[in-house]
Amino acid sequence: MKMGRSLAALVWLTAWSLAATPQPQANAAEHAKAKAAAINADTGIDARVDALLARMTTAEKIGQVTQLLATDVTPAMIRQGEVGSILSDTDAAGIARLQTIAVTQSRLHIPILFGFDVIHGYRTIFPIPLAMAGSFDPEVERQGAQIAAKEAAAGGQRWTFAPMVDIARDPRWGRMTEGAGEDPVLGAAMARAQVEGFQGSNLADPQHLLACVKHFAAYGAAEGGRDYNTAELSQTTLRNIYLPPFHAAIRAGAGSLMTAFNDLNGVPGVENRFLLQQVLRKEWGFRGFVVADWDAVAELSIHGVAADHAQAAQEALTAGTDMDMHDGLYRQELPQLLRSGRVSMQQLNEAVRRILRVKFELGLFAHPYTEAEAARASQHWLTPAHRAAARRAEERSAILLRNQGNLLPLSKSLHSIALIGPLGNDGVEPLSHWKGDSDPKDTVTILAGLQHLLPNARITAVKGVEVEGDSDAAAQAGIAEAVAAARNAQVAILALGETAEMSGEGGSRASLDLPGHQEQLLEAVVKTGTPVVLLLMNGHPLSLDWAATNVPAILELWEGGTEVGNAAADLLLGAADPGGKLPVSVPRSAGAVPVYYNHLNTGRPAANTRFSSRYLDLPPGPLYPFGYGLSYTTFTLSNLKLSAPTLHRTGSLAVSATLTNTGQRTGDDVAQLYVHQRVASLSQPVRELKAFRRITLQPGQSQTVTFTLPARQLSFWDNDGRRRLEPGIFDLWIGDSSQGGLHTTLTLQ
Repeated sequence: MKMGRSLAALVWLTAWSLAATPQPQANAAEHAKAKAAAINADTGIDARVDALLARMTTAEKIGQVTQLLATDVTPAMIRQGEVGSILSDTDAAGIARLQTIAVTQSRLHIPILFGFDVIHGYRTIFPIPLAMAGSFDPEVERQGAQIAAKEAAAGGQRWTFAPMVDIARDPRWGRMTEGAGEDPVLGAAMARAQVEGFQGSNLADPQHLLACVKHFAAYGAAEGGRDYNTAELSQTTLRNIYLPPFHAAIRAGAGSLMTAFNDLNGVPGVENRFLLQQVLRKEWGFRGFVVADWDAVAELSIHGVAADHAQAAQEALTAGTDMDMHDGLYRQELPQLLRSGRVSMQQLNEAVRRILRVKFELGLFAHPYTEAEAARASQHWLTPAHRAAARRAEERSAILLRNQGNLLPLSKSLHSIALIGPLGNDGVEPLSHWKGDSDPKDTVTILAGLQHLLPNARITAVKGVEVEGDSDAAAQAGIAEAVAAARNAQVAILALGETAEMSGEGGSRASLDLPGHQEQLLEAVVKTGTPVVLLLMNGHPLSLDWAATNVPAILELWEGGTEVGNAAADLLLGAADPGGKLPVSVPRSAGAVPVYYNHLNTGRPAANTRFSSRYLDLPPGPLYPFGYGLSYTTFTLSNLKLSAPTLHRTGSLAVSATLTNTGQRTGDDVAQLYVHQRVASLSQPVRELKAFRRITLQPGQSQTVTFTLPARQLSFWDNDGRRRLEPGIFDLWIGDSSQGGLHTTLTLQ
């Protein structure tokens, strides 16, 4: 029966191919639907792939493993089947035209897979992923990805190069902005949510996108936090810290994966057989396809592991990198590599098979076009519902770092405000390095948000200084203007931080201080005696040693997206309560990094003594720890309980505590469960997050928070690549950050 279905599909495909003629898009869509109905009636996806693969020429197969920029593609190339995927085209009409050529004028009518960097929004831009991780609410990530997918699909996209799930322990690394920070459990939760949001429950739904999990693997471990730099990791660190978010994304059903630019232990990502074959396909059973990052195949020669482009293409394809992005090396080198036998037809077929399978799963053969028309697509962009979701995401992602004297929330009866700083009325920088296909004119600035909520107040907006680049004379003049404005206001709100290009890809920074003359501006305004609220708008965590002592209120907004101004106004005036927590530890100085919380103890743990693991000129530990964040109300934890004092290696137990809102306002807190194994065959982190839950409580309300802790969550990978679950005593904490909290112990038998 299986052979009969394949034969039927092959006969139908042959007849369909012979009859195909160029048609307008409307007829092409009907043509594709009829074709899909005939195939779907007889056979499964694998049989359809095999039937199609059997008819493909070598050139057409090489076309499927080739991805090029739209500007590098000609109609003739598409007619000849020489390109399988196109990236970075946001012209909906242009996408439709190219797809029409592929499905009506090429010999086999294989649709093109269009991809774009839809990182945290397409037209409606959500907060950066690092910010949304700080919500400690995976639903925020899921909804943001779902809306981004809907808007991008309306513009003709079907593939996003997201989520980025790289763990980042060095805040100097620019691409930390795209991920979930430093913790693998939080990172895994956010990775799952993004894949589910982008892909939905049915990948063939044309309102969803194929997710591409990146960058495999340990890209975030780049030495010195310098983008593209080498990573040197033990198996235990790789498997315990850097791989869990990737595994979570694959288990969530991600259909594609992108290799890392960097080398890991001397092996670049596109040729890393251990990662691509042993871990990804053998251990995890991944059936999707792998795409190289931009020009990464060609860069094998620069790494020094390939003598020329031919060897680079050979190494990448045979290692398991199925699609070549941008550099065209597969297209250029594979014909001769196949003729010489350095690459086998079986290896090429397997790569093509994976790509075709995903195209069928996406429903591209049935629905090669999405909305793909600007007039219709715009109906799905920047809708009131999408804006409301982006506003809520920013409100839940913001982190209150300091609130001396309960300066926040501000009174709605304020009649004079000085809004100071280069980011107070800026619609560009809050969109981040990855702006999707957005328009800065759609951004609600901080000034606009405040004016909306305080229509009768006098709001004096003064830039003061640029983010960077001022001359000393210009800076002093701007600071003098800002000081005058602050002295004539009831409160000064300073919107400071980074430009979008100071983070993201290629955006690593050696300093984590406020750039330019912004620190001087801040200090001068604080000296006026006017109450100061510092709004941070940034992609990196910033070192704020002076501000943490001298500025009364600090609210971390990150790069907050399209609705940043409305969300900021809601938070400043108490219409929303900040409940976010830090997804990354904030250092006192860039010279102190890394300061991630789940470090090993060492034989001489950090203390205020000379002969301990510390710096002479800085207190030990971070300025603000992972998991930290304040609220406009107060919370206490009490009554920590275990369902049993011991845990069998095949069992699980419940860990519970009571969380109480002891303040006067409704607010959110995040209960966090941490563990530490006291004695093991390998030194264990001082704490490891195992579970978290964000909870909203009314004043005086209490809730019992219960976490289920399976014994397997207490296991770890050793340096031989083996998972170990070792008996012993474990410390447990439930707290509201990675420091302090209620403590107890359990025994694993």
